[in-house]
Amino acid sequence: MALLDVQKLSLSIGDVQILKDVSLTVEAGKIVAIVGESGSGKSMTSSAIMGLLPEGTSATGNIWLDGEDLLEKSEKEMCSVRASTLGMVFQEPMTALNPVETIGSQVMEAIKIAQPKLSKAEIKEKAELTLHRVGLENKRFPLNTYPHKLSGGQRQRVVIAIAISQNPSLLIADEPTTALDVTTQAKILELLKKLVERDAMGMLLISHDLAVVADVADHIVIMKEGRVVERGDVPELFDALEHDYSKALFAASKSEANSKFIPDRAGHMLTVRNLSKSYALAGGKKLKAVNDVSFVIKRGENIGLVGESGCGKSTLSRCILGLEPFAKGEVLIRGKHFNGEKKLRRHINVVFQDPYGSFNPRHTIARIIAEPFYLMDKQPSNKKQLKKVWELLDQVGMSASDADKHPHEFSGGQRQRIAIARALITEPDIILLDEATSALDVLIRDEILELLGKLSDTLGISYLFISHDLNTVKNITDRILVMKDGKIIEEGLTANIFARPQHPYTKSLLAASPDITKVVDNNKEKTNDSI
Repeated sequence: MALLDVQKLSLSIGDVQILKDVSLTVEAGKIVAIVGESGSGKSMTSSAIMGLLPEGTSATGNIWLDGEDLLEKSEKEMCSVRASTLGMVFQEPMTALNPVETIGSQVMEAIKIAQPKLSKAEIKEKAELTLHRVGLENKRFPLNTYPHKLSGGQRQRVVIAIAISQNPSLLIADEPTTALDVTTQAKILELLKKLVERDAMGMLLISHDLAVVADVADHIVIMKEGRVVERGDVPELFDALEHDYSKALFAASKSEANSKFIPDRAGHMLTVRNLSKSYALAGGKKLKAVNDVSFVIKRGENIGLVGESGCGKSTLSRCILGLEPFAKGEVLIRGKHFNGEKKLRRHINVVFQDPYGSFNPRHTIARIIAEPFYLMDKQPSNKKQLKKVWELLDQVGMSASDADKHPHEFSGGQRQRIAIARALITEPDIILLDEATSALDVLIRDEILELLGKLSDTLGISYLFISHDLNTVKNITDRILVMKDGKIIEEGLTANIFARPQHPYTKSLLAASPDITKVVDNNKEKTNDSI
């Protein structure tokens, strides 16, 4: 009998149907991945299993866990199930953790709820052991450590420790690696896989990216608009995809590296020379966040700046944008020195990772897009500004009628299109994109990257793509700069970096990047060897 057996689960909120006849099973010691874009119903399915549905939700069907139907249980009974049988790992660890409580107190709280008869000493001992199991040694990460002192990957390990502290039969991981760099993502996925194998528990892994789950999942369920459109065991699933949506997800996960050769072009749009930036630390020490960095971006050229969290790429971007002073070096825009001066600022704009966080929610889209006009020497009339807003909305695949709406009325992908329109309003030479697609579904990500490629070709704009993921930038950039410990340790044409990486760090980034093509090829080799 399956550990988890979901049969014909349907959910509605009012007259809106969220899920329709969803069925899936998870066996002990196996990982089942649910994959789909935002709004597909994957997170709502996990919420139904956890008994965390919003008020007013009506549900039909069955959710059997260890032979008991969870939909028939009261909230008090579900609290007991969540304290002993079900574990949950959420997407954003900093939100899931209490910032004013130590990591030890939070793990111990979960243990005490699950096993109230244990003594304080036993609870403390088990907390240390649980953190040790997820790779957080007590000597380096004592129980009195606060979450803000940990990296994103370390915080996610704490969340996993809390989830497994009651030895659950089923672990649900909802987008557990979305905000992490590729090397940390690979480590977290490997940790989850080892925990499943060691404890013989089942795991339901939620993701929007087939490539992320392909190498760890035993079975994949693909959802769209609240329905299961395809399912199958790995690797057989990838050889027999039937639904168009499944094929589109697969194609979006295996984009090829850009092999375009960029000839010498007239005009250096951005020049960075010997740039260095340090931060003061306790005890009079200094951290060199950016160390003697130099590069050039030509007109119409697209450059990728990649590296894991803490490598210095965000500090470098703030220095380039004139948002932060730097100790040594220089930044030139169109050959002129730039330190944030207004007369040159209109020539370099930025698209942030979270467009919603960079918009004033009270302002209309027209006002948001037109805001950078203050940088112009001669501001156009309100009528001309609105006309320009309409033109840009059309250019980024939106409608002029969207100008009077507010940010909350749009999806994540649409808001990112609006952010791009705002970046274009001053007709800049360079746009810096800081993790601009990392929070988007793979299909939406590809749409945004395709849009950016078209705009670059038609308008001659140069892009600096800042990302922790080589796969994100591989099919749109002409060159790649690899950053580690504040230095550029390797650079070259995108296709050459992917085909013949030279530095061990670059090789490790490529090895950690999820690659569905490698998974399929490796599985075929295993199948042929067994024959």
